[in-house]
Amino acid sequence: MLPILLALAGAVSYGVADFAGGMASRRSHVLRVVMLSAPASLAMAFLLTPLLGADFSGGAVVWGAVGGLASVAAFPLFYLSMAVGPMSVLSPISALTAAAIPVIAGVVFGESLTPRSGIGMALALVAVILVARGGESEGVLPSAQGLLLASGAGLAAAGQFLALHQAPHDSGLAPMVVGRAVSSFVLLVAAALAWPRIKSRPFAVLPSLAAGLLDEMANMFFLLGSRAGELSITTVIVALYPACTVLLAWLVLRERVARVQHVGLVLAAGAVSLLALG
Repeated sequence: MLPILLALAGAVSYGVADFAGGMASRRSHVLRVVMLSAPASLAMAFLLTPLLGADFSGGAVVWGAVGGLASVAAFPLFYLSMAVGPMSVLSPISALTAAAIPVIAGVVFGESLTPRSGIGMALALVAVILVARGGESEGVLPSAQGLLLASGAGLAAAGQFLALHQAPHDSGLAPMVVGRAVSSFVLLVAAALAWPRIKSRPFAVLPSLAAGLLDEMANMFFLLGSRAGELSITTVIVALYPACTVLLAWLVLRERVARVQHVGLVLAAGAVSLLALG
């Protein structure tokens, strides 16, 4: 049950973080957003380390760096997709892409699933698809640019998930600390090089900081959940995070939530129940 709860906490954290990052990107340039969110994530990783420990072994450093490089792409691609299209559509598309690859990898690596778990995983993936299709039924179609950005963000996030999972399971939060250090350095260098073009744009301070802090909390929940349980199940539950993004987009931005998205949210609840029982 603990891995399920950790994965659910990760899903909520990712969902709120992505909403905050999307809001910040609508008010400011994406590089100005990551100038605040990336260091905030690194600070959160340092704050969490004394609580859960960290062993900076060779494997932890290497896989942490790989995950950090993947997040360098995931951060701006996702925020850009949220800035150019409807959050309630593009967020689930990114999540589906991010979930599919680790699920396949988990099965290939020999993870065994009970019948309930298998049905729950299938329901979860269908739920994400239905939530993503909601915009089509309401006539809110994302652009080709938005689809490419969301899919690219999902691929990068999948790489980060796999890298975190491959790090030694006794390394504590070391992979997270290394990953955030790498991604913060690269993103801040990119922002510095682009400063002449972006200096006139305002900072969206609060949503940018919230996005960074919550994203790192979500990474911690995913890391602990995947270590305590199966990678495939943890990833599928975490991939339900668009439910939070969709609900926040509905409550705050008044984006329409189509009937098919309501069905998807109900299926998501059923999927989590089956996975917990499995």
